[in-house]
Amino acid sequence: MKTVSTIADLKQAIKEIKTEGKTIAFVPTMGNLHSGHLSLVHKGNEVADVVVASIFVNPTQFGENEDLSNYPRTLEEDKKKLISEGCNLLFTPEKSDMYPKPDLAVTQVKHMSTLHCGASRPNHFNGVTTIVMKLFNLVQPDFGIFGLKDFQQFTILKTMVKDMFMPVEMIGVDTGRAEDGLAHSSRNNYLTAEEREIAPTLYQVICETKEKIISGKHSFANLIRDAKKQLADAGMTPDYFAICRQIDLNPATENDMDLVVLAAAYLGKARLIDNTHFSR
Repeated sequence: MKTVSTIADLKQAIKEIKTEGKTIAFVPTMGNLHSGHLSLVHKGNEVADVVVASIFVNPTQFGENEDLSNYPRTLEEDKKKLISEGCNLLFTPEKSDMYPKPDLAVTQVKHMSTLHCGASRPNHFNGVTTIVMKLFNLVQPDFGIFGLKDFQQFTILKTMVKDMFMPVEMIGVDTGRAEDGLAHSSRNNYLTAEEREIAPTLYQVICETKEKIISGKHSFANLIRDAKKQLADAGMTPDYFAICRQIDLNPATENDMDLVVLAAAYLGKARLIDNTHFSR
Protein backbone atom coordinates (compact mmCIF):
# COMPACT_ATOMS: atom_id res chain seq x y z
CA MET A 1 0.00 0.00 0.00
CA LYS A 2 1.29 3.41 -0.97
CA THR A 3 0.68 6.29 1.45
CA VAL A 4 0.61 9.92 0.33
CA SER A 5 0.04 12.97 2.50
CA THR A 6 0.02 15.88 0.07
CA ILE A 7 -2.52 16.82 -2.56
CA ALA A 8 0.22 16.99 -5.19
CA ASP A 9 1.33 13.42 -4.48
CA LEU A 10 -2.27 12.21 -4.44
CA LYS A 11 -2.97 13.80 -7.82
CA GLN A 12 0.12 12.15 -9.29
CA ALA A 13 -0.88 8.75 -7.91
CA ILE A 14 -4.43 9.11 -9.25
CA LYS A 15 -3.10 10.21 -12.64
CA GLU A 16 -1.01 7.05 -12.87
CA ILE A 17 -3.99 4.87 -11.97
CA LYS A 18 -6.21 6.59 -14.52
CA THR A 19 -3.51 6.35 -17.22
CA GLU A 20 -3.50 2.59 -16.74
CA GLY A 21 -7.27 2.57 -17.30
CA LYS A 22 -8.05 1.16 -13.87
CA THR A 23 -11.24 1.84 -11.93
CA ILE A 24 -11.14 3.31 -8.42
CA ALA A 25 -13.23 2.55 -5.35
CA PHE A 26 -12.87 5.17 -2.62
CA VAL A 27 -13.35 4.65 1.13
CA PRO A 28 -13.15 7.92 3.10
CA THR A 29 -12.63 7.47 6.85
CA MET A 30 -11.60 9.36 9.96
CA GLY A 31 -9.38 6.51 11.10
CA ASN A 32 -9.52 4.42 14.29
CA LEU A 33 -10.57 1.64 11.95
CA HIS A 34 -12.67 -1.34 12.95
CA SER A 35 -14.07 -4.33 11.06
CA GLY A 36 -16.92 -2.21 9.68
CA HIS A 37 -14.43 0.05 7.90
CA LEU A 38 -12.52 -2.94 6.60
CA SER A 39 -15.68 -4.40 5.10
CA LEU A 40 -15.87 -1.25 2.96
CA VAL A 41 -12.35 -1.90 1.66
CA HIS A 42 -13.36 -5.50 0.96
CA LYS A 43 -16.36 -4.28 -1.03
CA GLY A 44 -14.13 -1.85 -2.91
CA ASN A 45 -11.93 -4.72 -4.02
CA GLU A 46 -14.99 -6.52 -5.34
CA VAL A 47 -16.14 -3.68 -7.58
CA ALA A 48 -12.97 -1.88 -8.69
CA ASP A 49 -9.37 -2.45 -9.76
CA VAL A 50 -7.88 -0.14 -7.13
CA VAL A 51 -9.04 0.79 -3.62
CA VAL A 52 -8.14 4.23 -2.31
CA ALA A 53 -8.80 5.11 1.34
CA SER A 54 -8.39 8.35 3.22
CA ILE A 55 -7.84 9.02 6.90
CA PHE A 56 -8.70 12.56 7.94
CA VAL A 57 -10.38 13.66 11.16
CA ASN A 58 -12.59 16.31 9.59
CA PRO A 59 -12.99 19.28 11.96
CA THR A 60 -15.97 20.82 10.16
CA GLN A 61 -18.32 17.97 11.05
CA PHE A 62 -17.74 18.35 14.78
CA GLY A 63 -19.90 20.79 16.71
CA GLU A 64 -19.32 22.65 19.94
CA ASN A 65 -18.70 20.40 22.94
CA GLU A 66 -18.09 17.40 20.66
CA ASP A 67 -15.10 15.10 20.77
CA LEU A 68 -12.76 16.41 18.04
CA SER A 69 -9.73 16.71 20.30
CA ASN A 70 -10.40 13.32 21.88
CA TYR A 71 -11.16 11.44 18.65
CA PRO A 72 -8.74 8.50 18.60
CA ARG A 73 -5.78 8.83 16.22
CA THR A 74 -4.37 5.36 15.47
CA LEU A 75 -2.67 5.86 12.11
CA GLU A 76 0.02 3.18 12.29
CA GLU A 77 -2.43 0.51 13.42
CA ASP A 78 -4.91 1.67 10.78
CA LYS A 79 -2.28 1.28 8.07
CA LYS A 80 -1.66 -2.34 9.08
CA LYS A 81 -5.38 -3.09 8.89
CA LEU A 82 -5.74 -1.47 5.47
CA ILE A 83 -2.76 -3.40 4.12
CA SER A 84 -4.19 -6.68 5.41
CA GLU A 85 -7.50 -5.95 3.63
CA GLY A 86 -5.86 -5.07 0.31
CA CYS A 87 -6.05 -1.29 0.18
CA ASN A 88 -3.80 0.08 -2.59
CA LEU A 89 -3.47 3.78 -1.79
CA LEU A 90 -3.95 5.78 1.42
CA PHE A 91 -4.34 9.57 1.58
CA THR A 92 -3.56 11.20 4.94
CA PRO A 93 -3.81 14.99 4.51
CA GLU A 94 -3.38 17.73 7.06
CA LYS A 95 -6.11 20.21 7.96
CA SER A 96 -4.22 22.96 6.13
CA ASP A 97 -4.35 20.89 2.93
CA MET A 98 -8.09 20.30 3.02
CA TYR A 99 -9.09 23.71 4.40
CA PRO A 100 -6.67 26.36 3.08
CA LYS A 101 -7.52 29.88 4.19
CA PRO A 102 -9.80 31.51 3.38
CA ASP A 103 -12.16 28.53 3.28
CA LEU A 104 -15.32 30.03 1.83
CA ALA A 105 -16.91 27.22 -0.21
CA VAL A 106 -19.36 24.91 1.55
CA THR A 107 -21.41 22.09 0.02
CA GLN A 108 -24.91 21.72 1.44
CA VAL A 109 -27.88 19.44 0.88
CA LYS A 110 -30.79 21.50 2.17
CA HIS A 111 -33.60 20.27 4.41
CA MET A 112 -32.40 16.67 4.64
CA SER A 113 -29.31 17.87 6.51
CA THR A 114 -31.42 19.52 9.20
CA LEU A 115 -33.43 16.41 10.11
CA HIS A 116 -32.71 13.77 12.77
CA CYS A 117 -28.95 13.87 13.49
CA GLY A 118 -28.86 17.24 11.75
CA ALA A 119 -31.28 18.67 14.30
CA SER A 120 -29.04 17.57 17.16
CA ARG A 121 -25.78 18.45 15.43
CA PRO A 122 -26.27 21.70 13.48
CA ASN A 123 -23.99 22.03 10.44
CA HIS A 124 -22.64 18.50 10.95
CA PHE A 125 -23.77 17.31 7.55
CA ASN A 126 -22.54 20.47 5.85
CA GLY A 127 -19.12 19.46 7.10
CA VAL A 128 -19.60 15.93 5.81
CA THR A 129 -20.77 16.93 2.34
CA THR A 130 -18.05 19.56 2.01
CA ILE A 131 -15.20 17.19 2.85
CA VAL A 132 -16.59 14.38 0.69
CA MET A 133 -16.99 16.78 -2.25
CA LYS A 134 -13.36 17.86 -1.82
CA LEU A 135 -12.15 14.27 -1.59
CA PHE A 136 -14.24 13.12 -4.56
CA ASN A 137 -12.77 15.94 -6.65
CA LEU A 138 -9.25 14.87 -5.70
CA VAL A 139 -9.61 11.09 -5.93
CA GLN A 140 -12.00 11.02 -8.93
CA PRO A 141 -13.44 7.64 -7.92
CA ASP A 142 -15.71 5.45 -9.98
CA PHE A 143 -17.31 4.13 -6.79
CA GLY A 144 -17.88 5.71 -3.37
CA ILE A 145 -18.11 3.08 -0.63
CA PHE A 146 -19.91 3.98 2.61
CA GLY A 147 -21.38 2.10 5.54
CA LEU A 148 -25.12 2.18 6.09
CA LYS A 149 -24.89 2.57 9.88
CA ASP A 150 -25.31 6.27 9.22
CA PHE A 151 -28.19 5.87 6.78
CA GLN A 152 -28.92 9.59 6.86
CA GLN A 153 -25.36 10.46 5.87
CA PHE A 154 -25.43 7.97 2.98
CA THR A 155 -28.76 9.33 1.73
CA ILE A 156 -27.49 12.91 1.89
CA LEU A 157 -24.31 12.02 0.01
CA LYS A 158 -26.27 10.11 -2.64
CA THR A 159 -28.46 13.17 -3.11
CA MET A 160 -25.40 15.40 -3.45
CA VAL A 161 -23.83 13.13 -6.06
CA LYS A 162 -27.06 12.90 -8.05
CA ASP A 163 -27.93 16.59 -7.93
CA MET A 164 -24.39 17.70 -8.81
CA PHE A 165 -24.15 15.20 -11.71
CA MET A 166 -21.04 13.63 -10.25
CA PRO A 167 -19.78 10.50 -12.09
CA VAL A 168 -19.58 8.41 -8.92
CA GLU A 169 -21.60 5.29 -8.22
CA MET A 170 -22.53 5.27 -4.55
CA ILE A 171 -22.46 1.87 -2.84
CA GLY A 172 -23.81 1.30 0.66
CA VAL A 173 -22.51 -1.61 2.73
CA ASP A 174 -24.62 -3.19 5.45
CA THR A 175 -23.72 -2.32 9.01
CA GLY A 176 -21.15 -4.54 10.68
CA ARG A 177 -22.30 -5.81 14.06
CA ALA A 178 -21.12 -7.65 17.14
CA GLU A 179 -22.81 -10.97 17.90
CA ASP A 180 -25.31 -9.22 20.18
CA GLY A 181 -26.32 -6.78 17.43
CA LEU A 182 -24.41 -3.67 18.50
CA ALA A 183 -23.23 -1.75 15.44
CA HIS A 184 -19.48 -1.38 15.12
CA SER A 185 -18.49 2.20 15.92
CA SER A 186 -15.41 4.06 17.10
CA ARG A 187 -17.59 5.59 19.81
CA ASN A 188 -18.22 2.18 21.37
CA ASN A 189 -14.82 2.70 23.00
CA TYR A 190 -16.49 5.25 25.28
CA LEU A 191 -18.80 2.63 26.79
CA THR A 192 -18.13 1.17 30.21
CA ALA A 193 -18.52 -2.59 30.68
CA GLU A 194 -22.00 -2.05 32.15
CA GLU A 195 -23.02 0.31 29.35
CA ARG A 196 -21.74 -2.16 26.75
CA GLU A 197 -24.30 -4.67 28.07
CA ILE A 198 -27.09 -2.12 27.62
CA ALA A 199 -26.03 -0.75 24.23
CA PRO A 200 -27.52 -3.52 22.00
CA THR A 201 -30.97 -2.45 23.23
CA LEU A 202 -30.97 0.34 20.65
CA TYR A 203 -30.89 -2.04 17.69
CA GLN A 204 -33.25 -4.46 19.41
CA VAL A 205 -35.91 -1.76 19.81
CA ILE A 206 -35.39 -0.61 16.21
CA CYS A 207 -35.91 -4.17 14.95
CA GLU A 208 -38.96 -4.69 17.16
CA THR A 209 -40.47 -1.52 15.71
CA LYS A 210 -39.80 -2.76 12.19
CA GLU A 211 -41.57 -6.05 12.92
CA LYS A 212 -44.57 -4.24 14.37
CA ILE A 213 -44.86 -2.15 11.19
CA ILE A 214 -44.59 -5.22 8.97
CA SER A 215 -47.25 -6.96 11.06
CA GLY A 216 -49.67 -4.14 10.24
CA LYS A 217 -49.38 -1.57 13.01
CA HIS A 218 -49.71 1.86 11.39
CA SER A 219 -49.88 4.23 14.35
CA PHE A 220 -46.32 5.42 13.92
CA ALA A 221 -46.68 8.04 16.65
CA ASN A 222 -47.53 5.35 19.18
CA LEU A 223 -44.70 3.12 17.98
CA ILE A 224 -42.22 5.98 18.36
CA ARG A 225 -43.53 6.84 21.83
CA ASP A 226 -43.27 3.19 22.95
CA ALA A 227 -39.75 2.83 21.50
CA LYS A 228 -38.49 5.91 23.31
CA LYS A 229 -39.91 4.58 26.57
CA GLN A 230 -38.17 1.25 26.06
CA LEU A 231 -34.85 2.98 25.52
CA ALA A 232 -35.32 5.19 28.56
CA ASP A 233 -36.32 2.20 30.69
CA ALA A 234 -33.10 0.47 29.61
CA GLY A 235 -31.03 3.42 30.84
CA MET A 236 -30.55 5.31 27.60
CA THR A 237 -31.45 8.91 26.83
CA PRO A 238 -33.20 8.97 23.45
CA ASP A 239 -32.12 11.74 21.10
CA TYR A 240 -34.61 10.88 18.40
CA PHE A 241 -36.54 7.88 17.12
CA ALA A 242 -38.09 8.23 13.66
CA ILE A 243 -39.97 6.19 11.08
CA CYS A 244 -39.18 7.70 7.70
CA ARG A 245 -39.39 7.34 3.96
CA GLN A 246 -36.11 6.04 2.59
CA ILE A 247 -36.07 8.40 -0.36
CA ASP A 248 -36.00 11.71 1.52
CA LEU A 249 -36.03 10.83 5.26
CA ASN A 250 -39.29 12.69 5.81
CA PRO A 251 -41.83 11.18 8.23
CA ALA A 252 -43.48 8.13 6.73
CA THR A 253 -47.20 7.66 6.28
CA GLU A 254 -49.11 4.40 6.20
CA ASN A 255 -49.07 4.61 2.38
CA ASP A 256 -45.27 4.61 2.11
CA MET A 257 -43.70 1.26 1.33
CA ASP A 258 -39.93 1.80 1.48
CA LEU A 259 -39.13 2.76 5.07
CA VAL A 260 -36.23 3.29 7.42
CA VAL A 261 -36.34 3.35 11.21
CA LEU A 262 -33.68 5.78 12.44
CA ALA A 263 -32.62 6.30 16.03
CA ALA A 264 -29.96 7.90 18.19
CA ALA A 265 -29.52 7.67 21.94
CA TYR A 266 -27.02 8.75 24.57
CA LEU A 267 -25.48 6.15 26.86
CA GLY A 268 -22.89 7.50 29.23
CA LYS A 269 -20.31 9.40 27.18
CA ALA A 270 -21.37 7.74 23.93
CA ARG A 271 -23.96 8.86 21.40
CA LEU A 272 -25.09 5.75 19.54
CA ILE A 273 -26.88 5.75 16.18
CA ASP A 274 -28.45 2.88 14.29
CA ASN A 275 -31.19 2.02 11.80
CA THR A 276 -32.91 -0.61 9.77
CA HIS A 277 -34.32 -0.09 6.26
CA PHE A 278 -36.93 -2.31 4.67
CA SER A 279 -39.89 -2.54 2.30
CA ARG A 280 -43.33 -3.71 3.28
